[in-house]
Amino acid sequence: MTTFKVTGDIDPFLQVSMKQGERIFCESNAMVMMDSTLELKGKMRGGLGGALMRSLANGESFFQQNIEATGGDGNCLLSPNLPGAMRVLEVGERQYLISDGAFVAASSGIDLRVRTQNVGNALFGQSGGFFITESTGAGQLVVSGFGALHEVDVEPGKEVVIDNAHVVAWDSALRYEMAVATRSGGGLFGNLVNSVTSGEGMVLRFSGRGKVLICSRNREAFVAWMMSHQGR
Repeated sequence: MTTFKVTGDIDPFLQVSMKQGERIFCESNAMVMMDSTLELKGKMRGGLGGALMRSLANGESFFQQNIEATGGDGNCLLSPNLPGAMRVLEVGERQYLISDGAFVAASSGIDLRVRTQNVGNALFGQSGGFFITESTGAGQLVVSGFGALHEVDVEPGKEVVIDNAHVVAWDSALRYEMAVATRSGGGLFGNLVNSVTSGEGMVLRFSGRGKVLICSRNREAFVAWMMSHQGR
């Protein structure tokens, strides 16, 4: 059985151990090292339509990497695009929705499908516009976040509010809606102005029962900070 193991504390690798005949798929450019018993191929999973929808929904590459143990047992090391932690999620009874750029790798029993979301979440979210990626099947799914990762438990009667830019993945059984970070009582325009002037943006409000995986860093804010310091 394919095993995923996160190794290292700072900017870790994902170590994948595979038996002969097993295969995984991962985001393009994720492979760092592999044994000669493994074979790497670029593949358009789900056909042209599926690949195009995933690219639009989750910012993934059009062609994903498929790694198969064709010559015997072997190991490979994978790495996400952004520095930060990774988490191996068990998929089966529990499925997950995935934010932009969070997908790293998955076992062959898992598929990633694209579904539509409501207009409010599509216009104001950073989770794929009108489309969002959801896991199906059973196996292991690996996601990454910019910085450290933390798991938040959502329970009935206890709504949890999370800055949209810090959400990595969440239980598909949860209900969620997009909202402005502040509530001033001045209507939508007043709330938007108050949200902007306070330095906060959009948030996701989760309710029901399930888990949300969040990261410590905001990649958009970091990029903006880097741009503002160019040439200094």
